[in-house]
Amino acid sequence: MTDLPPTQPEADAPGTQPGAGAATPPEGSLEALVGSWLTVPDVAERLGIPLSAVRRLLEDRELLSSRIGERKVVAVPEQFLDEEVFRHLRGTFTVLADGGMRDEEILEWLFTRDETLRVPGTPVDNLAAGFKTEVRRRAMEQAF
Repeated sequence: MTDLPPTQPEADAPGTQPGAGAATPPEGSLEALVGSWLTVPDVAERLGIPLSAVRRLLEDRELLSSRIGERKVVAVPEQFLDEEVFRHLRGTFTVLADGGMRDEEILEWLFTRDETLRVPGTPVDNLAAGFKTEVRRRAMEQAF
């Protein structure tokens, strides 16, 4: 019997479930709720900035991340990189965090469908559609 070198996992394609391989995220999980995630290197490439700058965005809470997939890699919801969404995130994160929500709860709230919003869909969809004030008003109601 010969010793074979360990195989290297294939790189995850951008916009997929990083670290998940062929496994499907469990129904009802944050991973499945958000759907499309980008790893930190993918975010850096998409924005054209160094990895350290992405880490700074995460530290400064301009972006939120979660550990997802079998390997629990740090990833950011892909929809956060939409220009119309990105510029409204920090204030929305602040409102929800000030109300006592943890990062995972904030992500869950932002990606949970709410048909009573101006644009049927999620709060993130409404940020993309330009309804920042409505989303933040709802965030304040939810948080307090």
